[in-house]
Amino acid sequence: MPRYLTMIRIDEQNAPADNPGPEFDERMGALLEEITKAGVMLDTAGLTPTSEGTRATWSGGKVSYTDGPFTESKEVVGGYSLIQAKDKAEALEWAKRFLEIHPAHWNVTAEVREIAEA
Repeated sequence: MPRYLTMIRIDEQNAPADNPGPEFDERMGALLEEITKAGVMLDTAGLTPTSEGTRATWSGGKVSYTDGPFTESKEVVGGYSLIQAKDKAEALEWAKRFLEIHPAHWNVTAEVREIAEA
């Protein structure tokens, strides 16, 4: 079965300040339990803010480093999941369900990409 990487993209500069509450945590926990029991979830995690990150860039035959935050980026990867699904449609359905848990006024994007197996 193919594996898919879902990158959760957020606008770090305009992140909602409100706490979504315990109902959000309960819904997220239930979804993560369901996807894990279904044998689909391989790994998932949130990422620290870009202020704690460093970019390494290869250009002109040299590596340069840039410490965060990366204010020039509109969206950054705030988390990821690695899943194994029967096809892209199933992977997108899980991503949809993940997004629908979030409050309606939040802006969250899930980019789903199949992993190229060698």
